[in-house]
Amino acid sequence: MPVFRSGAGQVPAWCELRTFDIVTVRPGETYTYERAGAKEKLIIGRGACRVRIGSAEHEAEDGAILDLPVAEDVFVVSDVTEAATLIRMAGNWGEEVGGSGLFGVSEVADPKDGGDLIHYVKRTNFDAHFHDCDEYWIVFEGHGVAVSEGKLYEVGPGDCVATGMGHHHDFPSVTEPVRAVFFETTLEGLKRRGHLWEHTHGPAEPRADRL
Repeated sequence: MPVFRSGAGQVPAWCELRTFDIVTVRPGETYTYERAGAKEKLIIGRGACRVRIGSAEHEAEDGAILDLPVAEDVFVVSDVTEAATLIRMAGNWGEEVGGSGLFGVSEVADPKDGGDLIHYVKRTNFDAHFHDCDEYWIVFEGHGVAVSEGKLYEVGPGDCVATGMGHHHDFPSVTEPVRAVFFETTLEGLKRRGHLWEHTHGPAEPRADRL
């Protein structure tokens, strides 16, 4: 089951991402994230705020990505000037990882995506692809249909789509524009970064134990 929500017993055993949180902090509020894993990553989905990590302070807005050093135990969020949607991820990924950040998905009149061959209805320009790593999508706005390992899943805010290395995934349709976080964890195999397609990069080699 590649779609799960945060909470005890929800995360598949093979996942390097072990927990995540989606929190909205409003002007005048502060929020502290206590360490929940060996590795920690915080992404600002919307808004603007200040994030303190140890003695360092960071001005952060949409798309900012912050990692918690091993020597520190908390992210402290304050000075919110615009309601901030924060996505925190914790787990045990390695040192050499793929990318992370924000992405959006909307429907278009004439989809052209350049991805691999599909056998389902397509209404977006998102491409069917695979990776040399596991990838996680955490939805924080909107609703739609995600595809992972050939299965279609209806997803919305609070859902995480986990796709193991070498398995194809896609976001072919939405009923409400989607905003989400992507996180590509430890690189494996040929350690190629970014979206991979069989028509360009050769056959995918999906990990059968990551389903």
